Amino acid sequence: LKTETRDLLLHILDVVDVFFSRLPPPKLRYIVYATHSAIDGKKAHDLMMRGCCFTSRFRFRHGYSLVRSVCLHGGGGGGAAVPLEACYIQQGIYISIVESFERNLEMAQQDLGINATRKVPVFYSSESDGTLFFSVLPAILLVGVLLYTMRHGQVGGRNVSRGKGNPFSMTESKAKIITDNISVRFKDVAGCEEAKLEILEFVNFLKNPRQYHDLGAKIPKGAVLSGPPGTGKTLLAKATAGEANVPFITVNGSEFQEMFVGVGPARIRDTFARARKNAPCILFIDEIDAVGRKRGRGNAGDQSEQENTLNQLLVEMDGFNSSTNVIVLAGTNRIDILDPALMRPGRFDRHIYLGPPDIKGRASIFKVHLRPLKLDFSIDADALSRKLAALTPGFTGADIANVCNEAALIAARHLNQFITTKHFEQAIERVIGGLEKKTQVLQLPEKTTVAYHEAGHAVVGWFLEHADPLLKVSIVPRGKGLGYAQYLPKEQYLFSQDQLFDRMCMMLGGRVAEQVFFSRITTGAQDDLRKVTQSAYAQVVQFGMNEAVGQISFDLPQQGSVVSEKPYSESTAQLIDQEVRLLIDAAFQRTVQLVNDKKEMVEKVAKRLLEKEILHRVDMVELLGPRPFQEKSSYEELVEGLGEPEEDASLPKGLKDWNKTTGDEKYRQKRKNNSAVYL
Repeated sequence: LKTETRDLLLHILDVVDVFFSRLPPPKLRYIVYATHSAIDGKKAHDLMMRGCCFTSRFRFRHGYSLVRSVCLHGGGGGGAAVPLEACYIQQGIYISIVESFERNLEMAQQDLGINATRKVPVFYSSESDGTLFFSVLPAILLVGVLLYTMRHGQVGGRNVSRGKGNPFSMTESKAKIITDNISVRFKDVAGCEEAKLEILEFVNFLKNPRQYHDLGAKIPKGAVLSGPPGTGKTLLAKATAGEANVPFITVNGSEFQEMFVGVGPARIRDTFARARKNAPCILFIDEIDAVGRKRGRGNAGDQSEQENTLNQLLVEMDGFNSSTNVIVLAGTNRIDILDPALMRPGRFDRHIYLGPPDIKGRASIFKVHLRPLKLDFSIDADALSRKLAALTPGFTGADIANVCNEAALIAARHLNQFITTKHFEQAIERVIGGLEKKTQVLQLPEKTTVAYHEAGHAVVGWFLEHADPLLKVSIVPRGKGLGYAQYLPKEQYLFSQDQLFDRMCMMLGGRVAEQVFFSRITTGAQDDLRKVTQSAYAQVVQFGMNEAVGQISFDLPQQGSVVSEKPYSESTAQLIDQEVRLLIDAAFQRTVQLVNDKKEMVEKVAKRLLEKEILHRVDMVELLGPRPFQEKSSYEELVEGLGEPEEDASLPKGLKDWNKTTGDEKYRQKRKNNSAVYL
């Protein structure tokens, strides 16, 4: 029996080997267990020579797995397991077609003349390698995502209002409705009194509509708040809703855009339907340029969906009539790219620009942000707000809020009990110049070059009439720069050609000082040269300050933008380049002459910088003497007679009682309370 079984096994291996060599790789395999006797070392060697691998796994030379486990059913019918070291194995092979295997096995046993009672028993067992599971896994995941979206879809920060399992929930608006706890008021918005006066009329209409309806007047349907980032557009819209005591619906323009066609218009319809349902209310669309861009630009697919969304917005805004008491406010810092149909009267009737505040506006904003801070007892908040306003020209409301917060953080970092003026000055330097890098060590030659570079700026600006007064100069690295200079600019909106020329000379002072004292130049003047080039091109191309080019003005391309074609001829472009080069050369030669004349002073300032690293205005007066020109900073002018900061603009008679409760508002409040009781 043992000999017959071994011969039968070898014959089966040959049959299966040939059989599998002619088949493609099987997708579904069966494990076949065949009982046989021990295989001695010679037979094991023969099996290896025939292409099988005698390990814990047999493998055909064609790559099909042969043995999966090591176990033996004894000849007496027992089921005792035999260890691998004894060379007893329970044979296992993979097959793809059971019928063919059984037919070949039967033929092999007949050829060997094995008795029917002694034929090799075969046991079948199914085995999966995970191929089927991984093939259906993407479909399972897709169905799961769809089921989760249908059952847990979010609309406006809450569960789907139209029932769980709604497959169209993605078309619902993501607008957030704020009905209570709008704590922002007009007193929290400063530095934009004229814009507040414009918006205040909307509040008065929502509180007292009869005042306008009795005269046959129609309140404007909407207003666009435009301006640079951080000027308070969203804050002013919140204050409007807080003062009017009406629901405030806010949505971002980008939330109307999705990858699915038709979602944008559907969300527009749902948003305005909610606004009508909650009337009187204020609907604020932030960053409306995401949905209101001019039509006819971009690629076909994205542009078609964006245009459909814009068209639906135009239709919905036309659908509002004056009796709905819904005010639409929109915020953007790119009003130039909005579609003209959206900006026409009847949709957005008023265009309110919020620019960077002037010195009085900055002082009023500082007063607002100084209220919650724990200041030193010796500090006068009004005087401090004026001083800080003079030190922060060009700052927006967001920048001022950041300065106040940085001052508090600096005081807390040093475990101070109160916030002092020094903390605010450090915060301003942190915002303007960047983080101070005291650990960045410069080699002595580099440090000397930086000192003479900053000294050149300081001395040239000190002896030029139209340069801004110097407040502080430092060679301690800040941000990306290796040096830092702080000036006290004057609040000014018009500049003459002489003023612009003096500023160009001051910016070239660092490069000239390097050339005069070291007879070489470095890369440290890159930012200065960029500013000088921009100023020169602006004078020639935009401001019409060049006789050769003439009294013409062209738009300069924005930084980083690509210009396909210029609005002037090639000869004009060459003339512009030539005149710009002549203008910069003239400024450079004048700066060289000034640095050579004040060479000793530049050297004194540079040596003092190498010694102290930071020089203040008092040190400059000690080294250079008083400036030869009469100068007056914006702070001094403000204190002398430009008026107190943040004095509310005078209100017309019709708006005197804008913040008083009227009969209409009492009726709405009573109706709201009654509805709350019923709920």
